[in-house]
Amino acid sequence: MPTQIIINALNAVREQKPLVLNITNYVVMNNTANGLLALGASPIMAHSRDELAEMMVFSGALVINIGTLDRLWIERMVFAVEQANKQGKPVILDPVGCGASQLRTQTSRRIAEMAERLIIRGNASEIIALAGIESRERANSKGVDAIDASETAMDAARHLVRHYHCNVVISGETDFIVGEKSEISLHNGHAMMPCVTGMGCTLSALTGAFAAVGESTGLAAAAVLGVAGEIAAQQSAGPGSLQLKLLDVLYQLDAETLTQRLSISADGAK
Repeated sequence: MPTQIIINALNAVREQKPLVLNITNYVVMNNTANGLLALGASPIMAHSRDELAEMMVFSGALVINIGTLDRLWIERMVFAVEQANKQGKPVILDPVGCGASQLRTQTSRRIAEMAERLIIRGNASEIIALAGIESRERANSKGVDAIDASETAMDAARHLVRHYHCNVVISGETDFIVGEKSEISLHNGHAMMPCVTGMGCTLSALTGAFAAVGESTGLAAAAVLGVAGEIAAQQSAGPGSLQLKLLDVLYQLDAETLTQRLSISADGAK
């Protein structure tokens, strides 16, 4: 059943080609835009407050990535979330480096509180810091990198789901998709993927594409990128070629490959 949901969502993205509005960081704009294009979606990187209200009318989802944060960008992000709420559009929050500074932690929580249709995608350290449980405001973060293993963030993810009525994707060696009714773990991907900057940011952008066509759990994006990264890594000599191969594999990915490659464990209804 999860595999068919993923395949159907991929087909829907390629048929509908949803526009995904990204307020994202300078480091990954090219990576995430190309990832969305290879998947079959349409990216736009919009950062001017003067056009955000207009853009959200016809965008399918809003992706907020706080990787290169400053106060001007915070104002624009808050305004964009207000417009997404007004239009009933999903918001994907990537709390990059949450826990590394008070600015990042407080901004992430502010956006999460505001968004009415929220998906949070982060690594384990970011999820733990965002939840703020066990007095771990800074978790075990090292800048924007995770020190915590993904499974250690499960309680934090459950807390976020309850508190914000959202879905949470914890990315790592194992990806966990946590919702109010189910928890799913994905065991695809490759150890080389963290050696490419913006891989998690690309996952957040793809999550926006799938949310725009109605797959709002984060499952399809994590599954597709995990399988694509696994295949691309097997064809690559190192991180440089992995970036190129990943786009090719995303573009070519089909139902047969997903069915053969997906490694999913579903805990079912809770």
